Amino acid sequence: MRKLLWIGVVLIVGGIAARQFWLTGVGSEQIEYRTALVERGPIVAVVGATGTINPVTSVQVGAQVTGKIISLHADFNSVVKAGEVIARIDPSLFQARRDQAAANLVNAKAMLSKTKTELAQRKRELDRTQALFQRELLSQNDLDVALTAYEAAQAQVDVSAAQIKQAQALLETADWDLKYTVIRSPVNGIVIARNVEVGQTVTAGFTTPNIFLIALDLTKMQVDTNVSESDIGGIREGQEAFFTVDAYPRVEFQGVVRQVRNAPIIVQNVVTYDVVVEVDNQDLRLKPGMTANVSITVARKDDALRVPNAAFRFSPPQSGTVGQKAADSGAGITKPPASESPQRPKAGRGNQGGKTVWKLNDAGDPTPVAIQPGISDGSVTEVIEGELQERDKIIIGTVLPKGERKANQLPPGFGSGQRPTSSRDKGL
Repeated sequence: MRKLLWIGVVLIVGGIAARQFWLTGVGSEQIEYRTALVERGPIVAVVGATGTINPVTSVQVGAQVTGKIISLHADFNSVVKAGEVIARIDPSLFQARRDQAAANLVNAKAMLSKTKTELAQRKRELDRTQALFQRELLSQNDLDVALTAYEAAQAQVDVSAAQIKQAQALLETADWDLKYTVIRSPVNGIVIARNVEVGQTVTAGFTTPNIFLIALDLTKMQVDTNVSESDIGGIREGQEAFFTVDAYPRVEFQGVVRQVRNAPIIVQNVVTYDVVVEVDNQDLRLKPGMTANVSITVARKDDALRVPNAAFRFSPPQSGTVGQKAADSGAGITKPPASESPQRPKAGRGNQGGKTVWKLNDAGDPTPVAIQPGISDGSVTEVIEGELQERDKIIIGTVLPKGERKANQLPPGFGSGQRPTSSRDKGL
């Protein structure tokens, strides 16, 4: 009987030991850290943005008169010279208006001649009346009537002269309208867009219809980018910029920031600013309207002490071993006091805005180090101040031991002192 009792005790102890081994693997297994070396090297801080490629100078050519297009003398990609005819509007109506204005001018000049003749007649009558009045052969009333007639004839001459000027202005307007039926290129360039067809009627009302879009020089392009308000503070004229387009994904184009515009662009409460990047396009590979993914260089350090950004996201475990942490979680044991965990250094006056990284010391234990970060390229960050030296080992993560991997692979409810939850337990 005693022998059976001892066999039972041994089986119970063995079962407990097997369970503990299954949960934690080796309970005293130490944490393995993934590290990276503190190195010196170049860091380039960039601001990313998207933009559209446009010609540096483009001119919209429209029609200043309303009419039907009777001929087109330019098409897409046509090279045009300044003053060259590129389209014509039906001039019939405008020619008739011009002829009418010319006839009105002739009529106004004839009326002026007539009024001058009448003025001369009234002048002679006035002189004769004054002579007879001095001899007291005519009354004062007769003199006043002659004087009034002369002054009216003189005013009519002034009216006829004004009518001539008005007719001349209308004739000039008709001449210009007739001239505008011939549409000429205002600049030397290349036609990017043609928006009308022969026979189409263009209406020149409050807005000028756009017939052609002419680029002045496609060998010089610009990228209009939208930079967010959080990044615009670091953008300056003259900074280098690099960008790619979907048409040439393996080609990196280079440009220079030419202008930082102050006018805000607000879309759904998101504020951006237009940054113009000047690009050389001698090979004409860049086309207007292409979407560019731009990276603007805002800072550069050629020999900076740098750490990987993953080091800022690392925080050491609260307990000494991973196996102990897993066992404590399964048995419902609370975490050890904060005094048993590594403490982060407090940021003093010299570490305002600083960060903390963890260095692996010679004994293999994590040691917190406060640093002052500088510029970053998204993967590494410059160290401006801090007790770090080149070739120091910085912790960027941990390696999961076998014991914790086994515990994580257990079905829900096992290893936690509870049985799995079923639908019956939930009252379903």
